[in-house]
Amino acid sequence: MNKPFIMDHPLIQHKISLLRDKNTGSKEFRELISEVAMLMCFEATRNLPLKEVEIETPICVAKTKILSGRKLAFVPILRAGLGMVDGVLKMVPAAKVGHIGLYRDPETKQPVEYYCKLPTDITKRDVIVIDPMLATGGSAVDAINMLKNKGVTSIKFMCIIAAPEGLEALTKAHPDVEIYCASLDEKLNDHAYIVPGLGDAGDRIFGTK
Repeated sequence: MNKPFIMDHPLIQHKISLLRDKNTGSKEFRELISEVAMLMCFEATRNLPLKEVEIETPICVAKTKILSGRKLAFVPILRAGLGMVDGVLKMVPAAKVGHIGLYRDPETKQPVEYYCKLPTDITKRDVIVIDPMLATGGSAVDAINMLKNKGVTSIKFMCIIAAPEGLEALTKAHPDVEIYCASLDEKLNDHAYIVPGLGDAGDRIFGTK
């Protein structure tokens, strides 16, 4: 079972503090989510394979390295995951983007699928699933199940805030999936919200509350 990678970079932690502030408006919140996602993507792609090539510089021919192997795809879990897409694409602009739509039933707290659209070559790509919040873990577990059922074999999961309950559920269901998060919070409350968390990420990104 992979141990979750908790990012403690000062820039990420500073921006998370601003995200938590209830007085941070939607415009700044969106910008911060994108910035944190970009910084996290730097770490989540650290182990991408490289190959050596020869490049002709204005001075001479140099041996240098470029990305090698399978290409990337990012799959945000709708709708909050959309807030992270611009940030990760700034780091890997050639990556393709799929979308998985899940919402949490307010009574059962269980995820319900309503949309799935993936690149046609998704099985040939390394996939990073993105969602700002890992609360109960239900949506993440189901999204990864959907990808595996479609033949995807290389999957990572990246979130900004995680609850211990969500991490436990995800690592138990998918021990082969590497997990990257920027903050491991205290717990879930009775409404399955992360404490202290930052509220409903989707509502704060899109200004719907």
